[in-house]
Amino acid sequence: MNKDQVKGTVGKVKGKINETIGRATGNTKQEVKGDIQQAVGQARKNLGDAKEAVKKT
Repeated sequence: MNKDQVKGTVGKVKGKINETIGRATGNTKQEVKGDIQQAVGQARKNLGDAKEAVKKT
């Protein structure tokens, strides 16, 4: 597991937390921020996954 995979997963978790809090409190801005964090985290994790795949070949 490389640093991009770890940071991507952490970003996804932070985003999910922000989204959940935003939804629970009715704060649309925080909910959207969480959605964006999740998307960025997923992209970074995908980058890390690709790096690992290249390393294995």
